[in-house]
This record gives sequence, C-alpha cells and structure tokens, in this order.
Amino acid sequence: MYADDAVEEQRPSTEMCPGCSLVLESRPAFRLGDATALTCLRCALTHPRLLRRSALIAALIGSLLVAINQGDLLLAGDWRPALAWKVPLTYLVPFLVATWGALLNTRAR
Repeated sequence: MYADDAVEEQRPSTEMCPGCSLVLESRPAFRLGDATALTCLRCALTHPRLLRRSALIAALIGSLLVAINQGDLLLAGDWRPALAWKVPLTYLVPFLVATWGALLNTRAR
C-alpha cells in the first residue's frame, strides 16, 4: 500500500445522481429502482414507476371520492362551474399524497 493510496481511501466519495449528474452532497437523496443508486429530488419525481403508481392510486381513489362527493350532481346532470376545479383537485390530492409517501419511504438521507 502506497502513501497516495491511503490518502485516496480517506477522501469522501462524491455521490452523483445517475440521471442528471447532480452532486448529492447536502441535498435530499432517494433510492428508486436500483437500491444502490441515489437519485436527486427532480429525478425521483420523474421516475416512471413512481409516476405510474401515483397515477393509478389517484385514478382509483379520485374516482371513488368524486363518486362520493359529486356523484349526485353528476348523475342528475347538474354540471355546475365549480365542478371544473373540484373534480381535477379530487384527483390531484391522492396523486400528491401517494407521491409524497413514496418519496418519504425511499429517502436515503
């Protein structure tokens, strides 16, 4: 073992996001897909499996909530202007909750 090798071993390795090559030194990092690779928040939010899972949860839970909360109006044909923002918001909230939960569960630090 040479003196240079000992110095090399003591230096902290710089972790980089494999998706965008961002240095993850003091940033939040997430373990998605490959359990050994850390990704940055931006790459984690655009991870296809995470998006697909969150979208499926939003479709199921959002549809159930729309049926519970607005079903009587929709079936009666009473399409009020407020439905234009209430229905999309009903799908957006479960999507955000599922995404937030997945990120918290995969956070490495």
